[in-house]
Amino acid sequence: MGSLEEERVLLEDGLIESGSSRGPYTGDGSVDVNGKPVLKQNTGNWRACPFILGTECCERLAYYGIATNLVTYLMNKLHEGNVSAARNVTTWAGTCYLAPLIGAVLADSYLGRYWTIAIFSTIYFIGMGTLTLSASVPVFRPSSCDGSVCPAATPVQYAIFFCGLYLIALGTGGIKPCVSSFGADQFDDTDPRERVKKGSFFNWFYFSINIGALISSSFLVWIQDNAGWGLGFGIPTLFMGLAIISFFSGTPLYRFQKPGGSPLTRMCQVLVASIRKWNLEVPQDNSLLYEVPDKTSAIKGSRKLEHSDELKCLDKAAVVSDLDVKQGDFSNPWKLCTVTQVEELKILIRMFPIWATGIVFSSVYAQMSTMFVEQGMVMDTTVGSFTIPPASLSTFDVLSVIVWVPMYDRLLVPLARKITGKERGFSELQRMGIGLIISILSMAVAAIVEIKRLEIAKSLDLVDHKVAVPMSILWQIPQYFLVGAAEIFTFIGQLEFFYDQSPDAMRSLCSALSLLTTALGNYLSSFILTIVTTITTKGGNPGWIPNNLNEGHLDYYFWLLAGLSFLNLVVYVFCARRYKCKKAS
Repeated sequence: MGSLEEERVLLEDGLIESGSSRGPYTGDGSVDVNGKPVLKQNTGNWRACPFILGTECCERLAYYGIATNLVTYLMNKLHEGNVSAARNVTTWAGTCYLAPLIGAVLADSYLGRYWTIAIFSTIYFIGMGTLTLSASVPVFRPSSCDGSVCPAATPVQYAIFFCGLYLIALGTGGIKPCVSSFGADQFDDTDPRERVKKGSFFNWFYFSINIGALISSSFLVWIQDNAGWGLGFGIPTLFMGLAIISFFSGTPLYRFQKPGGSPLTRMCQVLVASIRKWNLEVPQDNSLLYEVPDKTSAIKGSRKLEHSDELKCLDKAAVVSDLDVKQGDFSNPWKLCTVTQVEELKILIRMFPIWATGIVFSSVYAQMSTMFVEQGMVMDTTVGSFTIPPASLSTFDVLSVIVWVPMYDRLLVPLARKITGKERGFSELQRMGIGLIISILSMAVAAIVEIKRLEIAKSLDLVDHKVAVPMSILWQIPQYFLVGAAEIFTFIGQLEFFYDQSPDAMRSLCSALSLLTTALGNYLSSFILTIVTTITTKGGNPGWIPNNLNEGHLDYYFWLLAGLSFLNLVVYVFCARRYKCKKAS
């Protein structure tokens, strides 16, 4: 984690300069808890990160303590069918990654990242408590099945359960877009030494996420399946409380970025101003476009951005007209915007194609909590005298991440750095592309496992029986391991990309956009499930994904996702080759 040895190697390679700390204060506009300029030696950097990483570890343990085995709870306790349970899980998970747009706008506009995390953590904790009550109090859940007769949940029982579930979604909406950005804020962009450490922070941030997920997918899943769901949901609630304590404990050490006003308003101002001046020509000399003369940007908490030659139609918003000069009023951004404000919108538009290609990857990732679990339910879950809960196989995804993070940070990055000359070894775009390739392999492996499972079911005449096939669930390990490897490259690459390439005053919003791909990926998964079910069940056919998977073709579904992922990769490569990085002035 940002060792002196790493700095020595970077100095030898000429990637940072000796004595390049640029004074005792941070140069990125960050302040302390009292709003005063901060000394580097007393705040931020790795000294502040343990509290943030601890917060994320506990919060993710709480989240995955619910999410990992949720499909099992819906099927076994609320008595839902395969497709209905999978659809509810992916819809909720999608909402968890859609809600960050709310938290991001509040953080960038008014509250700042610190207070947004604090407020929404409380909402999260209330949701966890409500969910625990719905699983603990008998009147809040349907009674157990009597043979093959399983009573449906009442509207009130559904209301209490989903109220808690979606309060969690709202709570995570304030936390997710802010925690990674708040952690990255602890490293000064203007200091090359700290800038290099920031790349390492994103790796260890994701490592912390998966430590929490490891406990959830192994210990907590076992508790839920064997000791009861009340305790199984109660333990994550306790850890959410610990996350809140951890976060507040680091307050004196944190560096804070001031909120810069509504990014949505600034984008609308650029559009309105450019439309108002649609008949004006953009001058050939970019220096004639409007920009404040001060060293800092007119946008609070943001540095100036250099002009780019793309999307010149938006530059009209920064053209100083004769009327502007005559009136002498340059303070109305609905009529005249700075170059930096125009460039903010340009950056978001340039990022959009890269962002869109993350949606299909997220739909692949969503299979771990749905179709992988349902596939595992119809396999042999016994190893000796021990029974493995199907949802706990996601432990191998987490173990994959835990193995890959130190390997990537300590082996791959130094090796790639020598070859590419880049501070972080791979560029963010290269890193994401590698992950997309691995995701295709994961779907192909899942399809091959299912083909073999169906062959065994057919040979033993089990096609018409809703029973487990005598094929060990451990055959699922490779597909989980490959998804974990893909995460290390694509998801962490996205965190870096959307933080580094975003305008200073839009970092929470861009982090939320990164998370939005996960939401849309879950919604895409739900949509594909609905379409596949509708088409394949026509004419009385059981379809690809019936309640009895032995008579279905889940392998076709995995091959479909592999094909979509390959097409997505082709589009990604095309877009990545044409992407131009932002330049701060």
